[in-house]
Amino acid sequence: MEMDSSSATPVTFDATDLRLLALLQDDAGLSNQDLAARAHVSPATCMRRVKRLVETGVVKRRVALLEPALLGPTLEAVCEVMLDRQGVEYVDAYEALAVAHPAVAQCYRVSPGPDLVLIARVRNMQDWVTVAGELFTQQANVRNVKTYFVMQRGKFETAWPLPPEAG
Repeated sequence: MEMDSSSATPVTFDATDLRLLALLQDDAGLSNQDLAARAHVSPATCMRRVKRLVETGVVKRRVALLEPALLGPTLEAVCEVMLDRQGVEYVDAYEALAVAHPAVAQCYRVSPGPDLVLIARVRNMQDWVTVAGELFTQQANVRNVKTYFVMQRGKFETAWPLPPEAG
């Protein structure tokens, strides 16, 4: 489960931290040597700073972004899920179910409108029918689901905007 950002303690960044974060968001596969050179710091400073960013939770993990079109057939769905019972325990239970499902890539609690928005990925429509049954049809607390199938991705960005450098 994701950390609740409302309870997170903000971390203070200086210009070096911001350069490192921007570089890591662009290419987390850079070696420490290359990262240090691009950030204009020594390798030791770079390693110490990145370690701090990881330990404070600012850098959650480093991943490879795959090109879906090269993996074979794929189907991506954006689902708005409305639940019948709104108690925290019911929403928590459904969110836990969704987050644990391997087809769910992203899960958001939203307001107003649906209770949750899910981004799900499967290989084909046959797989989608199975996922829809597991996540929606077989769940007594799901009142309504509206699913949108992605036809074309106009933009997919993983980088978060960084705060401005302190002057």
